[in-house]
Formats: sequence, structure tokens, C-alpha cells
Amino acid sequence: MIPSERPVRTNPKGVVIRQSPFSVHETIDRLESLIRQRGSTLYVRIDQQAELQKVGLQSRALVFLLFGNPKGGGPVILDNPLAALDLPLKLIAWEDQQNEVWVAYNRVTYIGERYKLPAELVSRLRLGGLVAEALNLE
Repeated sequence: MIPSERPVRTNPKGVVIRQSPFSVHETIDRLESLIRQRGSTLYVRIDQQAELQKVGLQSRALVFLLFGNPKGGGPVILDNPLAALDLPLKLIAWEDQQNEVWVAYNRVTYIGERYKLPAELVSRLRLGGLVAEALNLE
């Protein structure tokens, strides 16, 4: 079994995992489009599968996005600079050994709890709705 085929053994605290009806690349394309439409900046899109292949490792499709909007995340970081460890926001999409596609991201309420942030600041980090819309789950 190649490393990326290991089943997800745990759902870490504060992480949301949702199944996507689309391929990894279509899922990421849909998310990227919505990120841009909502006025956020896509800072990085990394095709982890391609990066792993460069060093001789095999992987199923796995793509990482790093994105944000200083209007939402800026006040969070000003309230607690340590929150910059989790901001900008990140998400991944990957294909498992059953050819199912998954999306994972940090639950924004967990980020709020982790850094003791006021609820009104955390509410600016709308991520769950973006994922639901991109995956047609609404």
C-alpha cells in the first residue's frame, strides 16, 4: 500500500472532513472559483501528488489550497497574533483507495476556541458554507 492509500485513521479534533461528488481537481477548481468570487485571495495551490512524484514517491490525487481575505482574517490576527498559525485558511482534497474524494479543513469554531477569539471575529471566517456550495451540498 502506498502511503496516500492508508485510510484516514482518525478525525483530528477541529477538522471537518466532507465527501466530494467530483474528482479532486474538479473539487479544487470549484473551490478556487468560489474563493475568488467571494473576494478572497488564493495564495497557493499545491498539487501534492506532483510534488511527491518529483522525489520518487507515489500518491493518489491530493491538492492543497491556502487562501484568505485580510478583511476577515486580519482582525482575527490582530486580536491574537498566534492565530496566524492557522490563517490564511487551508484545505485539502484527496482521493482515497476506493476512488472516493474527500475535502478536509479546520473548523473555524475550533480556530476560535484554540486562540480564545471572540465569536464575532470567528464568524468572519466563513468556510463551511463555501465548501458546501462548491460540493453542491446546500
